[in-house]
Amino acid sequence: MKALRIALVPYLLSLVACSGGGAGVEALPVTADVRKPMADNEILLKAYDSQYQVPANFFVDERADTPRSFSLYHVKDVSISYERCTNNYDEAYAWETVDNDNRAVTGYYVGSVENDKYFEFIRELDFQGSVGNVGDLTSPGFSRVFKCDYVDRNGVDRNLRNGYAGTINTRPLSLAAIRNFSEYMWQFTFFWPATKTVLETFSSEQTNAYEHTLALAFVTNQGTDQCDLVEIVDWVFSARKSDGTITKEFRLLRQFEAQLVNGSPEKCSD
Repeated sequence: MKALRIALVPYLLSLVACSGGGAGVEALPVTADVRKPMADNEILLKAYDSQYQVPANFFVDERADTPRSFSLYHVKDVSISYERCTNNYDEAYAWETVDNDNRAVTGYYVGSVENDKYFEFIRELDFQGSVGNVGDLTSPGFSRVFKCDYVDRNGVDRNLRNGYAGTINTRPLSLAAIRNFSEYMWQFTFFWPATKTVLETFSSEQTNAYEHTLALAFVTNQGTDQCDLVEIVDWVFSARKSDGTITKEFRLLRQFEAQLVNGSPEKCSD
């Protein structure tokens, strides 16, 4: 990864990374995976574990060691539908500045970091006038603008689980590219964190596309004295080999009911 522009105040100079998502660490090549069936009891142990959300080999941001921020997000278009992209630093900074000025909690500019996938802007957010119990009156906030040379999300509807998801523009296109993109973007989905679990992920190469699948479990409380609804889903991200066009497909595979018995999850009787 290249770090072309680093302009940070001293307390940030020693930091290496930023939590919550970003351009990927591609330490090992990704090959097509052989999927192994997962038993229901294994699914339930993960789905009901409040400390578990993603498997051990899940995407890790290159800036993931930076202390957690109150705010890490992408600068979006006016309709808040998709994340903006540009290859020009000044344009990205101008968008981020306007975005900051329109936020409920604004901050002063601290610095920026650039790599081959995004521009990241760092601000010290001011919570002096915020309502609520805020222990630290200031907190670093991070915002990102994608580089179009990496991915163009123009025209994406972020509220849809199926359909167009952007275009990957890095070359050569590979299984690693669609894997890192889909696992990175998972961190910014609209699903309620307490109900979502990534059981496993796997990649596959098709004739015309590279695919990466997030195998998901959703647990929904159905009310007092009722078992929970457990839904098993494959969310498949596909990058067309010819031009990098990404599509996503949300496939409900099956569902069953489960409950906690003496602290342990088990299936309810049919």
